[in-house]
Amino acid sequence: MNVIPMALPEVLLIEPEVFGDDRGFFLELYRLPRYVEAGISVAFVQDNHSRSSRGVLRGLHYQIRHPQGKLVSVIAGRVFDVAVDVRHGSPTFGRSVSSILNADDHRQLYIPPGFAHGFCALSESADVLYKCTDIYRQEDEGGVLWSDPQLAIDWPLTKPQLSAKDAAFPTLATIPPRHLPAYG
Repeated sequence: MNVIPMALPEVLLIEPEVFGDDRGFFLELYRLPRYVEAGISVAFVQDNHSRSSRGVLRGLHYQIRHPQGKLVSVIAGRVFDVAVDVRHGSPTFGRSVSSILNADDHRQLYIPPGFAHGFCALSESADVLYKCTDIYRQEDEGGVLWSDPQLAIDWPLTKPQLSAKDAAFPTLATIPPRHLPAYG
């Protein structure tokens, strides 16, 4: 397993070892000792599976008082995946990183607690699996507008298909600090 720190070094791009031949392939999506050795020693307590059609954008979501770290994998299709540091008081507050994740190279993205997460489907359909370090609580949910100019995310589409909730999220600058996860 190869672990690559991103421009925000707490966010990690993971290249798992894939064993393939003319029959197909095999890989371990998760094995605790390997991730602990890579510095990801959090406990994952919930697994989520999302399917999206081309042009669907989900995000940017975060949890306020119970921030979720996420280990994101794509098992079918291709997505543009984004992590934004929304931890109030963080030295990298408001900065983002992105990566293309797909079912062909099996790369994963580890997004630590306190970061907003979003992705858009680039293929006809995309299945995303993500392990979470805390359970989802609807009353604890927050979000940042996907097109917030302050974030300057270079999304690969200009008119995504959004949920009403995601389309109504505020910009990061207008979110009161008490509605953001705390740093440290």
